Amino acid sequence: VQLQACGGGLVQAGGSLRLSCAASGRTFSRYTMGWFRQAPGKEREFVAAITWSGGSTYYADSVKGRFTISRDNAKNTVYLQMNSLKPEDTAVYYCAADVRWGVITTTANEYAYWGQGTQVTVSS
Repeated sequence: VQLQACGGGLVQAGGSLRLSCAASGRTFSRYTMGWFRQAPGKEREFVAAITWSGGSTYYADSVKGRFTISRDNAKNTVYLQMNSLKPEDTAVYYCAADVRWGVITTTANEYAYWGQGTQVTVSS
């Protein structure tokens, strides 16, 4: 499985961005997909995850109510809509795939495949 994330950029505080992550492979629809982020000098942290059907989602408290994760299995793509962005959201954002069917986890080590990351910068 190869993951390609895009959609990052520079935005002012209060603005919005939508990240996309396109996956190769026919089994994408079986995977839980997650978004993580890593700011300079900090550990990689969980942002959001969505199960294979989109029926279950989970968010970090820091983004709940502002970010929305979704997926389109027909397009092998997962999205992260980010609204009301804050300077503390500045980070490299990574998408990841957990190949364990039906599981949703916030632990980075349990995701088997990772995209290359896309930079999000929020100015104050």
